[in-house]
Amino acid sequence: MSEDAGEKGLKESYRIFRDEALDLNPEYQPKSVNTDGWNATINAWKSLFFGISVIACFLHVFIKIRDRSSKKFKDIFDSVADKIWHCYEAESKASFSQRIRRLCEWADAAKNLPDVIFQPIMKFKKNLSSYANAYDLPGCHRTSNMVDRLMQRMDRHLFSTFYFHGNLQSAELSIRGWALIQNFAPCNPTTVERHDGWRCPAEWLNKSRYHENWLQNLLTSASMSGFKYPPPNPL
Repeated sequence: MSEDAGEKGLKESYRIFRDEALDLNPEYQPKSVNTDGWNATINAWKSLFFGISVIACFLHVFIKIRDRSSKKFKDIFDSVADKIWHCYEAESKASFSQRIRRLCEWADAAKNLPDVIFQPIMKFKKNLSSYANAYDLPGCHRTSNMVDRLMQRMDRHLFSTFYFHGNLQSAELSIRGWALIQNFAPCNPTTVERHDGWRCPAEWLNKSRYHENWLQNLLTSASMSGFKYPPPNPL
């Protein structure tokens, strides 16, 4: 949990994530991170992971335009949406940059483009390097939709628990409890088959399970709070 969405608060929270990730894998060093453009998040990641490449989420700009214009400006939106995804589908960095510039030129020349569409498009040009550097890292995530799907579940959990009643410590325990369930509860059969029979994210990572009952597996796996300790010195 973070006390606020400022750089200091996020840095301390992401530091806990980093330390626990390093406990699992001492060589953990992400090459890139996909963010929604919040400066505090970007600065926190850059300070905790030296040399990491920050990639702006392409999808967030599209969603901002869609949510504000898809009904009110439907005819214009359909045309804009095609142009935006045409940029995303570019096969090279040079092609992507050129398509973004052409998109911005088109938006600048259009006389009837509402601000809810025009302003987000201009952000593509302003932050072009943050989107284009994804082409330097093959296989990196250009959108945060995988995280967004998980956060939708988290949002429902927070709504059901009336968000952060009590104190930060109780909120921390609540969200960690939710995360444990997400990591150990069995997935649907199709997903299990795709992961060679491993049933949940924890099993995908560890390539093992302690017990066939997933709750027993969770209890055993979490019995040391996720941290590994060396065996006691017999002397």
